[in-house]
Amino acid sequence: MDNKNGFLITDRDRVYSAWLNATEAVRDYREYANELEGENDKLADMFAKQSEAEGIFAAKMLKILQEHDVKKITG
Repeated sequence: MDNKNGFLITDRDRVYSAWLNATEAVRDYREYANELEGENDKLADMFAKQSEAEGIFAAKMLKILQEHDVKKITG
């Protein structure tokens, strides 16, 4: 945990922020891949692969969030 400027930032806050960023990156990279398809297939493929990688990361962060919340609810 971190307490800077009077704000308490928890580990869950950081994981949630990472999850939000990763899901946004998935969307952005997928959009870039779609826009470049047919014009620059090499670059489109690179963005598609990065979208998949970010999706895997986002799924891991979501699992951590869900496990954290279940523990909090069940004690």
